Amino acid sequence: MTLLICVFAAIIATVKWYQRKDDSMMPGVPCVLFWGASLMWLGDAIFEYAELGAEYFTPAAEDMLNDAFLGLSVVALGLILWLVILLIKDPKGVVKASLRKKAASK
Repeated sequence: MTLLICVFAAIIATVKWYQRKDDSMMPGVPCVLFWGASLMWLGDAIFEYAELGAEYFTPAAEDMLNDAFLGLSVVALGLILWLVILLIKDPKGVVKASLRKKAASK
């Protein structure tokens, strides 16, 4: 489930990246994050399948729910990381302008 959620997030991020006309919001960052997470979960799935065999394809409902929460947490963490990178790099100068306005009003 984590693999599926990360792959879907990677596909959506990649489509959005291709649709963008400008790169000011750095849409490539979530693409790299989510494709990297997808590769990590793919490796995990391969090793888990090697360990469990055919049982891998019949997980318990509780395991699927836990994996879904983990996948959503990974996507949320990736989006938070992208937001932090945007705030630090400030590609449109919004944070810098806001800080200047706040300093000028004091």
